[in-house]
Amino acid sequence: MAEIKQVKKRSGVLVPFNKGRISNAIYRAAVAVGGRDKEKADELADEVIKLLTKNNSTSISPAIEEIQDAVEKVLIENGHAKVAKAFILYREEANNRRESSAIKASHPSENIPWAKLHRILDWSVNKNLFTVKQLNDRIKHGEFSQIVHQSESAYEEDINTAAEMITEMGKDLKMVLITGPSSSGKTTTTLKLEQRLEKRGLHFLPLVVDNYFFDLDMHPKDEFGDYDFETPQALDLEMINEHLQKLCNGEEVVIPFYDFKTGTRYLNRTRMQLKENEILLIDSLHGLYPPMTNGINDKQKFKLYLEPLMQMKDNNGKFIRWTDIRLMRRMLRDWAFRAYNPQQTLEHWHYVRASELRNIIPYNNTADFIINSAMPYELSIYGHKLADKFILWEEILKNNPLKEDAYQRALRIRNLISSIEPITDDSAIPSDSVIREFIGGSSLKYH
Repeated sequence: MAEIKQVKKRSGVLVPFNKGRISNAIYRAAVAVGGRDKEKADELADEVIKLLTKNNSTSISPAIEEIQDAVEKVLIENGHAKVAKAFILYREEANNRRESSAIKASHPSENIPWAKLHRILDWSVNKNLFTVKQLNDRIKHGEFSQIVHQSESAYEEDINTAAEMITEMGKDLKMVLITGPSSSGKTTTTLKLEQRLEKRGLHFLPLVVDNYFFDLDMHPKDEFGDYDFETPQALDLEMINEHLQKLCNGEEVVIPFYDFKTGTRYLNRTRMQLKENEILLIDSLHGLYPPMTNGINDKQKFKLYLEPLMQMKDNNGKFIRWTDIRLMRRMLRDWAFRAYNPQQTLEHWHYVRASELRNIIPYNNTADFIINSAMPYELSIYGHKLADKFILWEEILKNNPLKEDAYQRALRIRNLISSIEPITDDSAIPSDSVIREFIGGSSLKYH
């Protein structure tokens, strides 16, 4: 029987074959429909390999598409129609993301909050912060502190608006969901919003959604040993939804506790019940994901979405990507507070991005209000802290076909931050700024 030693990527590059990638793809699709049997995923991966090598007596190098076709066939023939459907859906979505930018440009995305962007764009133009050159010019003229003040004021105004909208909802309100992609500033915004609402007589009961993670050994893992915590299926959505419905109905629930050191969830740990004057406060990546709050009346929940919606063009005339801003934020936060190597954050980001494109961003149009957490001045701070590292990562990751995504991000961000006037003194940034969540020095008490 033939042996598979290499796989041909879409670019034509040959990479070493790894059965684990097939097992992981099958397991991910199974998790998406509620299955969590890793042994079965391994067995099915063996069947895929048998199918690929059938009628071949020499070494073969199948293309990615051939392997995916074989996975679909094996899943269907072995009676796993739901898993096959999930796998096909993932595959179609990935293919759609690879479509040419010209085709995408002719069809404006429904996932972009255009009305909000127009206001931010107008603000950027009026403040002379629409381009990197304008930012650099203002910094060179000694206006960094003024830029900080203008940026922070715009963010605080958004929080004030959200607080007013929540207050106006009245006694029907049972929960406030604060959501948005990774490193959009949810923790700081949650604390600031809570401060404002307490002054209006509203009291909050926080529900930590992380306690609903499944045990670590039930999560998908890639060939590099990297776990995917970014997908909503990493959470016990059925239990979350059950508990939220009971809490909204005034019933008591006993929530679990998740130990991140051991990767273990312990059930029935903490009793919780909403008092008459209390509102649930939920800070979660997936607060807008429908299965989390299915069955709960819209009048009972306020959905707040965050994103650094920066409207600034680089020196090539292209808008700076929000995902790159959030990646730098997460690098600095993980490095400073979680002892997590920033290169690991860079190499893990493809999981973050894939999940948010599939499970977070498509639902931002269901939010009741959107807060822009971008601070134009933050780029000058990140350049000082990260420029040397991006130069190093670009060199390390170059010509590694298995890390192509990380390399392209490193190259793009290195070009961006090397073009921005660096600031080494961050004393002008307020101690309660959302940026302090990532660079340190915050006066807020994070839980």
